[in-house]
Amino acid sequence: MTLFHSIAAGVVIVGLALTAIAALVRIVRGPTILDRMVASDVLLTTLMLAVGSHMALTGSTENIPVMVAIAATAVLATIVVARYVRRRAMTAAADSQPGSGADHA
Repeated sequence: MTLFHSIAAGVVIVGLALTAIAALVRIVRGPTILDRMVASDVLLTTLMLAVGSHMALTGSTENIPVMVAIAATAVLATIVVARYVRRRAMTAAADSQPGSGADHA
């Protein structure tokens, strides 16, 4: 590996580590479920970039199934959270409408 590749690998590692730390902080602090979902997407994307960077440095392609599994997990999790938030918003809207029975004594 040349000096350029070593420096580039170091920069990539530091950048991915900082991104992962920032995403973990946002997952912990929130404040909403959507903030946490976006942060988990960023974390999973960072993980995919780390795996892809490793494959580029080693010249192997054996981790492609791992990247596909990470991508599928991220998409599925995003869909599940979006459906949950939508259902919760629809329930809250139905409860706050006049004549829904919740406001009547």
